[in-house]
Amino acid sequence: MTLYKNKKVVAIGGGHGLGRMLAALKIFGSNATGIVTTTDNGGSTGRIRDCQGGIAWGDTRNCINQLITEPSISSMMFEYRFKGSGELDGHNLGNLMLTALDNLSVRPLEAINLIRTMLKVDVNIVPMSEHPSDLKALSVDGLWVTGETSVDEMEQDLKRLDLTPAVPATREGVSAIEQADAIILGPGSFLTSIMPPLLLPEIGQAIENNTSAKLIFVENLSPEYGPAGRMSLEQKLSWCERACQGRRIDVVLGGKPHQAPLTDAWNCVTRDLASPNRDWRHDRLKLRQAIEEQLALMPLS
Repeated sequence: MTLYKNKKVVAIGGGHGLGRMLAALKIFGSNATGIVTTTDNGGSTGRIRDCQGGIAWGDTRNCINQLITEPSISSMMFEYRFKGSGELDGHNLGNLMLTALDNLSVRPLEAINLIRTMLKVDVNIVPMSEHPSDLKALSVDGLWVTGETSVDEMEQDLKRLDLTPAVPATREGVSAIEQADAIILGPGSFLTSIMPPLLLPEIGQAIENNTSAKLIFVENLSPEYGPAGRMSLEQKLSWCERACQGRRIDVVLGGKPHQAPLTDAWNCVTRDLASPNRDWRHDRLKLRQAIEEQLALMPLS
């Protein structure tokens, strides 16, 4: 199809949401790029960071898992999670493989590309930064907390979100945004998946500069909890636009219709996006068709 050859798509986020989006876009092959959050500090990823340092690999591994199309011994190893007692319990072998390859490579992106080649994944996977950083949040009460897990557990509403330390964005990610025909935010955990890449000034600036791209926000199908769950959709859209230097979101894609005043401020498009057997999860085909619909409305480049 001409669309897949002529349009470049960038999706930004982390965890299961970005993996689902990239799985929907894998028909675009190398014309699709995922820019992945690298600030996770929980679970296997957090334990590896505590003892080895480096960026968080869990979200990247999750994305790659959802893009594997040919089951193999390599893919079974990459998806394997240790069980039992002892230090290996709960560790995902894919996280350990990426950590080992990172230690053997000049750049973390090289480690990702080695895994992509091994698992025959065509979609580009780019970490938001190749330097370790953590999420930091300021509550309305003036309390700072550090770490994704702590942010998710905050009982107060958030006033501000930052990265500590400040790190540069991966240049390949910035370049992909500059060349994109569509830039997709979400679905996924708003504060801990969608926002961290947008906190990098180079990424926000690149989105602001690419005025010819269509900026699409994809809503979750199930409610969030914690501080993100207490934010309205209007607040989330405003936070994204502020991080993108004021760049307006062109389309808000969701599964349920909205009312004014939200529809007066944003172009809200409602489509059936839910999986038939799990209505909290996006159906890959429906999601792809909804994105294709938005791309088809644009002139071929």
